[in-house]
Amino acid sequence: MTVLRVDTISGIGSDGPVFDGDLEFNSQNFFVLPKGTTTERFYNFPGVDAASARGVFAGGAVEPSPTRLNTIDYITISTTGNATDFGDLVDLSQYPAGVAGSVRGVIAGGFNGSSFINTINYVTIASTGDANDFGDLTLARNQLTGASNSTRGLFAGGNPETEIVDYITIQSQGNALDFGNLLTSIQNPAGCADSTRALFGGGEDTPTTIDVIQYFNISTTSNSTDFGNLTQSRRLASAGSSKTRGLFAGGRDSSSTQFDTIDFVTIQTLGNATDFGNLSATRSEVATVTSTLRACFGGGYAGPNSTNIIEYVTIASAGNANDFGDLTVIRRSAAGCSNGHGGLG
Repeated sequence: MTVLRVDTISGIGSDGPVFDGDLEFNSQNFFVLPKGTTTERFYNFPGVDAASARGVFAGGAVEPSPTRLNTIDYITISTTGNATDFGDLVDLSQYPAGVAGSVRGVIAGGFNGSSFINTINYVTIASTGDANDFGDLTLARNQLTGASNSTRGLFAGGNPETEIVDYITIQSQGNALDFGNLLTSIQNPAGCADSTRALFGGGEDTPTTIDVIQYFNISTTSNSTDFGNLTQSRRLASAGSSKTRGLFAGGRDSSSTQFDTIDFVTIQTLGNATDFGNLSATRSEVATVTSTLRACFGGGYAGPNSTNIIEYVTIASAGNANDFGDLTVIRRSAAGCSNGHGGLG
């Protein structure tokens, strides 16, 4: 006869008993089940592995005028080659922001040519198809940026110039909520994250371009804390991360001088950024997608024209960017996100 022994039952609720101790079966086939709660033993899914992680580029604009776009395309980050059509956003959108979990990519805000957008869209990254409505930002704006872990996405700053940071729960549709404030009101910062920290670097506190990097603990609503400084003041840069490093690429200063600079920081430390290497040309308004191994930089503005170039670097090393392929259309000021970035664990 098999006897079940339960050390403790911590509570009985609507979901049934919660077993905190060991379960033992006294029989000829004796065994002890693992210790710990299911939350302790089964962590959030850490994202798609670096070999198959997919990067999504959404929205943007192209000269002349400029023409705003709703284009979504994708790449497999570990390969090289041209991007493939994915579908379309709900709106035409220049300067939106992107965040992602292991399943969903979420694109928020932007400018459609006549008004700022408060719409949040989402796609299922592993599939293809048009975006679906997710909810709304707390403030309609463009030139914001995003950073996320596997659970929460943060949207920071924007035009009209603001210190607002919103957050969403990526797997739950609904409107964004207030998270806290940046150190100052800024537009067009660059954002990236590991599993616990979100970093936002650079931006424009009109008329001044800044070099400040600031951070939040993603799990706790609060105001930002100073992290350090980029190697140079710049706005309209782009950022991405592995599990340990954040990279900030491109951008321009208040006089519209373009940069090819790539900086890096170690996300769990504090301090100033260090030179990593260079893009193949000076440009701003690049969209970045990452796996835990690679960062890919797509599109951008070199003045007076946009580009469809995609380049990549290996995040753990340092060096200049290498050619990857091309986006499906020439454009700048798109949003990037991926299902394998360093914020997913």
